[in-house]
Amino acid sequence: MTEVAVFGYGTVGSGVVEVIEKNAEPIASRGEGLHVKYILDLRDFPGDPYADRVTHDADVIYGDPEIKVICETMGGATFAYDYTKRALSAGISVCTSNKELVELHGAELYRLAKENNCSYLFEASVGGGIPLIRTITQALTAERIERICGILNGTTNYILDRMEKAGLDFATALKEAQELGYAEKDPTADIDAHDPCRKIAILTSLVSGKKTDYSDIPMEGIRDISLNDLAYAWMLGGTVKLIAMSEFDKDGCRAIVSPRVIKRDNPLFAVNSVFNAVLIHSDMLDDSMYYGRGAGKLATASAVVGDAIECARNAGRTIECGWSEEKLVLADASGMKQSYLLRLKKSALPKLEERIAIEEKLEPTEEFLREHGLDPKDFADEMAVVSGEMSEKEWKEKIAGVDGVIRYIRM
Repeated sequence: MTEVAVFGYGTVGSGVVEVIEKNAEPIASRGEGLHVKYILDLRDFPGDPYADRVTHDADVIYGDPEIKVICETMGGATFAYDYTKRALSAGISVCTSNKELVELHGAELYRLAKENNCSYLFEASVGGGIPLIRTITQALTAERIERICGILNGTTNYILDRMEKAGLDFATALKEAQELGYAEKDPTADIDAHDPCRKIAILTSLVSGKKTDYSDIPMEGIRDISLNDLAYAWMLGGTVKLIAMSEFDKDGCRAIVSPRVIKRDNPLFAVNSVFNAVLIHSDMLDDSMYYGRGAGKLATASAVVGDAIECARNAGRTIECGWSEEKLVLADASGMKQSYLLRLKKSALPKLEERIAIEEKLEPTEEFLREHGLDPKDFADEMAVVSGEMSEKEWKEKIAGVDGVIRYIRM
């Protein structure tokens, strides 16, 4: 039996305790039982079934030689960073769901774990309960990963899904997500793409073996996506999703997070509501997809507990992930090639046709608009076109100076 401490008794932390307690028998049957001895939090929890395990003093935990694993579910990168460094320096393994801490300091904390013969695991930091980290660092170690492309934020996926399915505008869909607890009171991290950008930075780091700073990755959120944008995507037999992507080739790595038109033949098309999914393309396996709940109390807690079990099984040594502190210098994302869905004023079409080859022109009929509950007045003087494939740098040069461009979405 391995004694565990849980740092932070919020949503995920309480879920970790629940998973360990409720699934004690199957956990023990798979090689190593876990027991929660301490719960560290500033608050008291009168009436909670585990209130007697709560302590406000971290020194009690660090001073107990029985504690072999800490599950850090505090969030943030200040106190959690200090607590994690102290634990690893003492040879105590740490499992976390803290994507901010992992993105900022993961490589350093992994090194510290190696120096002290313990482990730093963070499966739950990307994709909640979906086994992405272990897949990359263990299952696909024989592969050369060439592309990661996925939906890594359930909040934005829910909002876009409701806009499409219920015909809600962005503001209304966001309000609904907040009322249901899918979006924070301040939704900036989600709708402006900071959250999925941190996650693709972590995945990119693990594939490259070098530290990837999320601040180096171009990101564009969904707050400007409208029903008009979705209407043209529907005409193409597609929809719009917020996609986090990184590509690896002979020229290096490029990464970007942005809304994209996803066609019906793409497996990501069917990923709805708060679910997440990631497509990984590698040289031998080709395409593989990983799908599930990307957030939520028990889904995320399950991933943390899975890491705790691995730490217990590998006591006294480090579970490798090959992450160095060398900084990855990303190639310019504007070199990525793709097609574009461009909304524009009809008057801008002649000028645009002088500059780019247009593959398709889209003008919704009144029947189409009525079928989707859209107001024809909103489309009276606009249309959309689909461009050929080109780099974003070339694309921006082509449309520069064309009056009447409304917005474009990558495809």
